[in-house]
Amino acid sequence: GTMPRRILVIGGGFAGLWAAAGVARALDAADVPPERVEIALVNPDPFHAIRVRCYEAALDPARVPLDAVLGPIGVRRIEGAASMIDAGRRAVTLHDGTVLAYDRLVLAAGSQLWRPPLPGLAEHGFDVDTLAGAARLAAHVDALGEPGEGAWSAIVIGGGLVGIEIACELRERLGAARARAGLPGDTAAIRVLLLDHAAEPGAGMGAAALPAIRAAFAATGVTARGGARIAAVDEAGVRLEGGERIAARTVIAATGMRASPLAALLPESLARDRLGRLKVDGFLQVAALPGVFAAGDIACAAADDLGHETAMSCQHARPMGRIAGHNAACDLLGRAGDRVRFAAPDYVTILDLGYWGAAYTGGWDRAALVASGAEAKAVKQRINGQRIYPPPGGNRAAILEAAAPVIQAAPAKPATG
Repeated sequence: GTMPRRILVIGGGFAGLWAAAGVARALDAADVPPERVEIALVNPDPFHAIRVRCYEAALDPARVPLDAVLGPIGVRRIEGAASMIDAGRRAVTLHDGTVLAYDRLVLAAGSQLWRPPLPGLAEHGFDVDTLAGAARLAAHVDALGEPGEGAWSAIVIGGGLVGIEIACELRERLGAARARAGLPGDTAAIRVLLLDHAAEPGAGMGAAALPAIRAAFAATGVTARGGARIAAVDEAGVRLEGGERIAARTVIAATGMRASPLAALLPESLARDRLGRLKVDGFLQVAALPGVFAAGDIACAAADDLGHETAMSCQHARPMGRIAGHNAACDLLGRAGDRVRFAAPDYVTILDLGYWGAAYTGGWDRAALVASGAEAKAVKQRINGQRIYPPPGGNRAAILEAAAPVIQAAPAKPATG
């Protein structure tokens, strides 16, 4: 018999998991037996991380075993990370030297925190970019206790969405750590400072959401400082460019995202955007690389005909994954007419604002405030806790159905009254 052909997916995040499921669904619908086409997914660890929950105190719900989803749909999981891609030979080399040949490739390696080149940031800064980073931060907060200046002060660097979300959680988390240490929980000893380049932290969320962000900062004990430029970070705090020192035992970098370094391993001639993302066509194919598709944060696709491009968000990563997987399978099977074009006309942002609530905006310019406070928080919790999870219980039919190459409608506002 002939060797089975292989569709290889790199990455087990929102785009990668759903790309593999999209392939499985398309092959299943075409009655292609597993011995004819192997689907394999490469990920550094055995978990699908619900990355958007890494700012939360409890991290267990953010870890979904990949095998619980991939096993029932016949996807082979390979633990590892790609170190080289040879598109000419259609082969991927992993860090341990394993070479994986492929017939079609879906790149879904995601994005990672961009750390500005500040002295001391890499050694002394924490982050909530990954589950491992979030776990390091949690262990650090748990171990706080020796008294001293800044012992119960935390600084968040960056006033984007991630910075705001973690800042709004910190007072409560530091209070809980103090309580565990036998100290009074809610006290003036706890300081949370958000430092941002922008004149007003949170302004990037749009004018409609700013009153909610300001109210949440006040309620959750966050002092936001705009126009702040940091010169250096050390274990005792930060030094600003003007020379001012701020004592803080906990410094968290929320300084923005860049595409996975994997994108940089491909030929320099390929089109990329300012975040290092690979430009893909309407079918999510990397134009100059035959047989290569890309989805999620490593890819940049047109979202509509108005010039909007996909955002680094699970809102786009999940449908991009489903469609890239579907198209890779159609391409392999010679069914070009069955491919699906990607489009994401709607865009919403739901920003968690700690126990104060959340802010839900609609539109690419975030001009409309759909809901705020407790009402928006209910939507956020439904998305973070249910909507973005794969179907539970290893139900093959449900997983394949969820992998249909479609765009979900915007999350509904909760019914009030």
